[in-house]
Amino acid sequence: MRNLKVIAVASVFGAAMAVSSAAYADDCSSDNLDGCIGKPWVDGDVMETPLGSKWWPNELWGEGDQAGSTNWYKKSEVVLRAIAQIKQGKTLKMGHEYHADMPLFGARKFVLRIPGTPTGGPWGANSIVYNDEFLATEVGQVGTQFDGLGHIGVHLGALGDKAEMRWYNGFSALEMGSAYGLLKNGVEHLNPIIARGTLIDVAGYRGVDSMESGEVITMDDIKGALAKQGMADFVGMPGDAIVIRSGWEMYWGDPVKYNDGCPGIGMEVARWIAEDVQAGVTGFDTWPGDAVPNPDPQCAFCVHQYLQTRHGIVNQENMLLSEAVSLGVYQFAYFYSPTPIRGATGSMGAPVGIY
Repeated sequence: MRNLKVIAVASVFGAAMAVSSAAYADDCSSDNLDGCIGKPWVDGDVMETPLGSKWWPNELWGEGDQAGSTNWYKKSEVVLRAIAQIKQGKTLKMGHEYHADMPLFGARKFVLRIPGTPTGGPWGANSIVYNDEFLATEVGQVGTQFDGLGHIGVHLGALGDKAEMRWYNGFSALEMGSAYGLLKNGVEHLNPIIARGTLIDVAGYRGVDSMESGEVITMDDIKGALAKQGMADFVGMPGDAIVIRSGWEMYWGDPVKYNDGCPGIGMEVARWIAEDVQAGVTGFDTWPGDAVPNPDPQCAFCVHQYLQTRHGIVNQENMLLSEAVSLGVYQFAYFYSPTPIRGATGSMGAPVGIY
């Protein structure tokens, strides 16, 4: 009888261990990457990295490339497709003003001073005077901002191992790192962007002023918005600018609300952008493009990593899209040239739409 009890206890213990092991196998975390297999941001079924398979060398642009998706704008057919969108010769301002009270991520600052007022003069018989400005800020990551390819990476190895912190095309923090600017993947390597721009008004499709914080934009939203805009037959093409409106722009004047999460695209839309369209640039009226908080707590800006780190697709954030929507302009030539600051992670500056 005692033996039967021992067997029974052992059986129960073994079953519990099996359940526990199975639960752990399904538990996706940085300590258990195998549990992440099948997650939307994972490519392949071997966890060589937290994103699944290795992403370098880049399949489109090759080993050592630092221009990523902006390589499309060296192709005449992509630029001419953009220019062909200009029908009326009118412009759209697609970026916000920069000032100290605008929404800023984390502890970032924007501090502008005019020394002297005037800074210099008068000179000459004509008594010329002039003003200069001094600006202290994270110059590539404030306001309407542009993410270059040295911005978002992935930590692969042991904590603190810079040889295994990887960015676009596999460049490591060890190769890139410098107190005086990035040695690889700086914005100076990017090409000016002249793209066919397509604005997809998801807020308009949903019939809301703005989507809610944490809401995810799906492919049903994308298709529905395009259909409502009279573009049901839209086919994205390599190098296109895909610009998505959630309506979150309405909170730009309320930094606390604006920064406290936002709607954004999920991995289904990110894969459409990268794999089906092969976009040259993405644009959003939010600060990341991802939904924050993400419905999956294990996804920390995984859309960012998928588009930028894996595919090298550059990104424009905090865009001003209300003017285009009010005019019913959904396709335009999209112009933007990142300020080529050597070693910078990104760039300020407003894109221009011409239609």
